[in-house]
Amino acid sequence: MKRFDYKWFYGTLILSGLILWILNRYNLAKAYYIQIYLLISINIILTTSLNVINGLCGQFSIGHAGFMAIGAYSSALFTTVLPKVCPSLSPLLLNPLSKILFFLFALIIGGFVAGFVGYLIGKSVLRLKGDYLAIVTLAFGEVVRTSIRLTDELAGFLDGIGWRVLGGIVLALGGPRGLGGIPNLTNIFWACGFTIMIVALITRLIHSSYGRAWVAIREDEIAASVMGIDTTRFKILAFSLSSLLAGLGGGLYAHLLMFIHPDSFSFIKSIEYLVYLYLGGMGSIMGSIISATTLTFLLEFLRIIQLQQWRLVIYPLILIIFMLTRPGGLFRKDL
Repeated sequence: MKRFDYKWFYGTLILSGLILWILNRYNLAKAYYIQIYLLISINIILTTSLNVINGLCGQFSIGHAGFMAIGAYSSALFTTVLPKVCPSLSPLLLNPLSKILFFLFALIIGGFVAGFVGYLIGKSVLRLKGDYLAIVTLAFGEVVRTSIRLTDELAGFLDGIGWRVLGGIVLALGGPRGLGGIPNLTNIFWACGFTIMIVALITRLIHSSYGRAWVAIREDEIAASVMGIDTTRFKILAFSLSSLLAGLGGGLYAHLLMFIHPDSFSFIKSIEYLVYLYLGGMGSIMGSIISATTLTFLLEFLRIIQLQQWRLVIYPLILIIFMLTRPGGLFRKDL
């Protein structure tokens, strides 16, 4: 099967980012256009990461926003709380290299926390299939969101039993007030770099033994097991990797908006990424890139004409039309 040449995508992403950066340096481009570029990059990361578990491995997870929230809050806590706990770090963060390493470490922490939670969830629930798995992952996403909203009560409980340090950390999540004061660290270079690395990683995995094992599980799990593939191990691996990448995307998202709220990671957010994925084509990385880019532009256009709330009507209509006219999505599977 002929592979897509992703070099044009990498080149377009780098060139458009470079042009925006140069124009912004000379005050010729509005910050709004840069934000759209960054949101497109983050949405590509989230959609391609969901493609690993849903498109390649053939499982049905609809709790992606929960892992995004875990990554966003974990990395945001690191960049907001640590400088307050260790004031000696503040002068070091004035150094550009130290600032880069600090943010990189924060993103890695967010990704690995989300990946670890994904590993635990995957190990527990991946025995389920189809609708049952979808219900459990949907419930997980809502548990994450609701737990963050109730952190004030949890912090009070922890403080009452003497765990004041842990209670202070939990309280720092902001609860229903949201978490603000997040430094604006996500820029064109971070978004472009991580998007290229993640797309390159997944495309390489697709055509590796891991990708072929995932596709075998997707096509017929019983036959894959008979052929000697450890289906449980590979499904957990796919779920953990998908969660880790979602956590990285969540960290970039938090440090772009500088304020996050638990309701920003509701099941509607998970449904949005599912729409991106199904429109582009399950198992197609290029489809994920095209659909995430197009629908991000569409949402921003609706925001400009003050009809952004209509996305919950327009997205399903687009999905219905595509499912009737092109059930497989815009692009065929990569494998």
